[in-house]
Amino acid sequence: MGKAAVKIKIMPDSPDADLDAIESVVKKEIEAVEGRIAKIEREPIAFGLNAIFIIFAWDEDADRDALEEKIRALEHVNSADIIDFRRAFG
Repeated sequence: MGKAAVKIKIMPDSPDADLDAIESVVKKEIEAVEGRIAKIEREPIAFGLNAIFIIFAWDEDADRDALEEKIRALEHVNSADIIDFRRAFG
């Protein structure tokens, strides 16, 4: 059982969505499944819409689909997809 470096992309449902609130709730969801947040970034997409990228360490055997579904179900979240998942060393 090793650790993985995970990067998840979260798209809000509108440009007016409160990104700070979304980040806060997602951080709690990740920490609830024993993930350790390393970095949070925002990237402009188009027309004022920004994506949230969260990079965190997590057990490589954990249920990725369940976490994505939990985050997708959050208020003001349009989509959440793990875009990078790789074994971490060190």
